[in-house]
Amino acid sequence: MRKRLPRVSTQKTSARERLLNAAANLFYNNGIAATGIDSIIKKAKVAKMSLYNNFSSKDDLVQTYINKRHSEWLDLYRNRLKKSNIPRERVLAVFDVYLDHAAFEYERGFRGCGILNAAAELPAKSRGREAVRKHKDEVEAILQMHLLEYPSMTQEKSESIAEHLSFLLEGAMARAGLEGSSEKIIHAKKLATHMLETL
Repeated sequence: MRKRLPRVSTQKTSARERLLNAAANLFYNNGIAATGIDSIIKKAKVAKMSLYNNFSSKDDLVQTYINKRHSEWLDLYRNRLKKSNIPRERVLAVFDVYLDHAAFEYERGFRGCGILNAAAELPAKSRGREAVRKHKDEVEAILQMHLLEYPSMTQEKSESIAEHLSFLLEGAMARAGLEGSSEKIIHAKKLATHMLETL
């Protein structure tokens, strides 16, 4: 059963929140380049001036969107971590977070990692791409942190396995986005589970 994305009544949210929620929805469903300022304003049901009172430019709005997605991911991760008692469960919790994202009810279906999709549209060395890179680095660092909880794990080995798991996870997410299904992520989690059982 798909989970609905968090929705809050537009009458109880600020213009900034409405703009960001509208942009997040349109960026994910249609892409950044295909989403114009006017469509964001229309979906948010605010005056055009509200956008420029809250965001200096569309680039600023995109950056805020990426930061919001990162925060959402961390919140899901922390919730998963509360249910994880041993190192293996904590490593696999990262895979579960990606499954949580895939289970959301998107207007036009699941399209993979929202911020990776955004990065694909942004120019090299842009602030947005750098923010996405830092997010992916943090995910890999989290994997390594939990691997280091294994009694016999060395720093070098944890780095290698974390990188391997990160590649497995991101590859599965890309394929899942193409197929509009979580099946590849589920399979990736099974492969990761098997790998962890050999440690």
